[in-house]
Amino acid sequence: MSSNVWGRVTSVATRIIFAVALVALMPATAALAQAGKVAVIDVQRLVTDSVAGKEALARLKKLQDEKIAEGKAKSDEVDNLRKRLNEGRLSLADDKISELEKQLEEKITGLRRFQEDAEKDFNKSREVTFGEIERRVFPVIEQVGKEGGYTFIFNKFQSGLLYADDAADITNQIIQRFDASATQKAN
Repeated sequence: MSSNVWGRVTSVATRIIFAVALVALMPATAALAQAGKVAVIDVQRLVTDSVAGKEALARLKKLQDEKIAEGKAKSDEVDNLRKRLNEGRLSLADDKISELEKQLEEKITGLRRFQEDAEKDFNKSREVTFGEIERRVFPVIEQVGKEGGYTFIFNKFQSGLLYADDAADITNQIIQRFDASATQKAN
């Protein structure tokens, strides 16, 4: 008889636990039902694969190459002056050595300033360029979101998202629409 009572208690306890679990899951289930469709966009692919993104990357690469070339020329000036100074230490007068040392110091300072300024300029150009792409692509994302009935569209890798099924990735659709809108505005 006691095992029968214990069986009923265990059965009742199991039902209560199950009921509590169901009640606890109801808000989450309701939230998911209200959440609707969710999509993700790979923003990096948007930049590397869209026409506007490719153009922006090409402009940034050109700017970077120009700054590197200019920096190399300044670095070569420093190296040449340093070489002249080292070769002339035994044959040049002290005042000429002092003059070359001062020139070398000024060139090194100029090179450092150039490097800092070049980095700031490049970072600012990158910010402005990507900000412009973001400004131009946002209406496309919004339109696709409305047309597709999406409740949420996340940046795939910067939203804290840990997993997204490939079916939720609408990057290709956004790139196609973005390229088409850029072509229409150009005409």
